[in-house]
Amino acid sequence: QVQLAESGGGLVETGGSLTLSCQASGGTFTDYAMGWFRQSSGKEREFVATISASSSVDNIGYADSVKGRFTITRDNTKKTVWLQMNNLKPEDTGVYYCAAGWTPRKARMTVRSVNRWGQGTQVTVSS
Repeated sequence: QVQLAESGGGLVETGGSLTLSCQASGGTFTDYAMGWFRQSSGKEREFVATISASSSVDNIGYADSVKGRFTITRDNTKKTVWLQMNNLKPEDTGVYYCAAGWTPRKARMTVRSVNRWGQGTQVTVSS
């Protein structure tokens, strides 16, 4: 089973940028679509972005709330997936989780389609 470890969270001002990293170990990284979810206080965990094992453009997807601001990439040789976040807004605040799983819908993961979660990294965007 693959194990995931996120890094790169922190405090940033509105309009700023952060890059999250997720390092995988064990398992077969290319068996999984990879994704990012987030959870803010009092809310359910929500989908942010996903990328297939081949990184094909047709199988990269984003939540509407982050489209055009966030970019997900992966490097299978490094067993790493990144989430570049630009033009951050206070509503982007939350714990961001790396996820390994599959896509029940095209370019979309759900909580139920995740096989493994990372421990999460806090992102706080100040207004």
